[in-house]
Amino acid sequence: MPNLILASSPSTPQIMADWDNGLMSIQGDSYPENSFEFFDPIIDWIERFLLQTQQPLRLELRLVYMNTSSVKVMMDIFDMLEESFKQGRQVSVDWYYDTRNERVVDMVHEFKEDCSFPFQITADVR
Repeated sequence: MPNLILASSPSTPQIMADWDNGLMSIQGDSYPENSFEFFDPIIDWIERFLLQTQQPLRLELRLVYMNTSSVKVMMDIFDMLEESFKQGRQVSVDWYYDTRNERVVDMVHEFKEDCSFPFQITADVR
């Protein structure tokens, strides 16, 4: 399966998905005009990865701003990961946040509350 690479734009995050290493990185702002359309290839890649491999999947997130529809899509992704985790798959999320952005930190903690899979929240010190 090929890797997935989507360049960032002013309203969409950069996406880098590495099939061989089981890693998907999403970073930047996410407020596309149509979040469901933008995230469709990302969800498709995750679904195929989870169906076609048995290797662990890790999401590395550095999202600065997300509009409401992007939050909904992220919840859908976490639901997929949760279901896979309950079936014995190794999945995890590492979310790096800017310490100056308290709103994102609160949102990330709310996401984590609904997940039983490993979910790390770390201050981004870049």
